[in-house]
Amino acid sequence: QVQLVESGGGLVQAGGSLRLSCAASGRTFSDYNMGWFRQAPGKEREFVAAIRWNNDITTYADSVKGRFTISRDNAKNTVYLQMNSLKPEDTAVYYCAAGGSTWGRAPHHYDYWGQGTQVTVSS
Repeated sequence: QVQLVESGGGLVQAGGSLRLSCAASGRTFSDYNMGWFRQAPGKEREFVAAIRWNNDITTYADSVKGRFTISRDNAKNTVYLQMNSLKPEDTAVYYCAAGGSTWGRAPHHYDYWGQGTQVTVSS
């Protein structure tokens, strides 16, 4: 089992920045690919970004490419999502997820999920 706890969400004006953190505990963090997803009210959960277990590959949704950066610190068992140039349409609950067996953007690649942190971007 892997336990994931997100933090860093909040209210920010359009154009501002936030950094989300996701602290992992339980099994060996460096064994897992990590992803960030988000869900806005009335919408399905969507992929935001992911990073492979050994830091060699990252991938982003087109809607956040160039504005968001995913990173991880395996020594601290933490994955981050730096969000710059935020837009009102980035408003959502952001979830981190851990997956071990396969790599990809779809939710089925991830076995463990955090409870989420709210990000609200005002115009």
